[in-house]
Amino acid sequence: MMRAASYTRTGPAAEVLRVGLHPMPAPGPDEVLVRIAASGINPADVKRRAGWNGARMEHDLVIPHCDGAGSITAVGEGVDPARIGQRVWLWNAQGGYGTRGRAHGTAAEFIALPQAQAVPLADALSFDEGACLGVPALTAWLAVMGEGPVAGKTILVQGAAGAVGSMAVQIARDAGAEVLATVSNSAGAALVAPLGAAHILDRGQEDVPARVRTLTAGRGVDRIIEVDLAANMRADAAMLALHGTIASYSCSSDPTPILPYYDFANLGAAIRFIQGFSLPPALRPQAEAAIADLTARGALRPLIGAAFALDDIALAHARVEARAPGQTILTLSPAGDRP
Repeated sequence: MMRAASYTRTGPAAEVLRVGLHPMPAPGPDEVLVRIAASGINPADVKRRAGWNGARMEHDLVIPHCDGAGSITAVGEGVDPARIGQRVWLWNAQGGYGTRGRAHGTAAEFIALPQAQAVPLADALSFDEGACLGVPALTAWLAVMGEGPVAGKTILVQGAAGAVGSMAVQIARDAGAEVLATVSNSAGAALVAPLGAAHILDRGQEDVPARVRTLTAGRGVDRIIEVDLAANMRADAAMLALHGTIASYSCSSDPTPILPYYDFANLGAAIRFIQGFSLPPALRPQAEAAIADLTARGALRPLIGAAFALDDIALAHARVEARAPGQTILTLSPAGDRP
């Protein structure tokens, strides 16, 4: 048996999440068994648990969380035994929006999943940091780099203190772009400051579109990495350069926004919808290789805001729902007993 957190109905974290004993998984063909050291918590995980936007239970019991990190302890048929002992980070362990997905995610001591979803973790990163890659790193890479090189371009990252935003800043900067980053308060500004953005703009303290126009000599930015299209689209239109692109990966404030069509049409703008759960198959190897290179060089590091024990998973979910700065993780084994 193993310890894991689970829920059997959607609802508030403190009401539906339970920690207890569950059967040990076993790796099937082309699968690996991973002992989880840390489990990353994304907004998508807490939305699914809460039943946000009509999300329903797709399984009788769900062990939550898509991201995590740990070591491979066993392999199934067709997997190279040399992978046993390998440090890995995990993606889509539970599955993405719009899919039935898997019942068992990473909020558990062990998980069995397809070997392709267990990616070698750079020695430069701890398991805690590795648990923060998954959805945020893949989403950020696709949002920044999915349409080709960005060297010499100006990129605005909305919500730069968030998991995806902070990684987008680092990826864009390393790729040679000039990066402008927005935050909502001074705490967010302090978190983003070490990441190397050319300018950090506080939405609570200044007129961001006006400042962007000043910083770009009236031209606007080439690309906006957008955390909430509904909340920011009019400001985005005021900041976007002719033929610029918005890469939008979330729209939490309004899942069905009304688009100011001509604000964007008059710019010849493009809006690309980014879904980190479902990268195009041809791009996934590129993304994984880029993340491996960036993390090995120290050019990409997750910003961890807080770590919780498995028994405190409801508090961890509450922190994510409160949009606290930095990523939130669960630690599944003591630091001295990490795999």
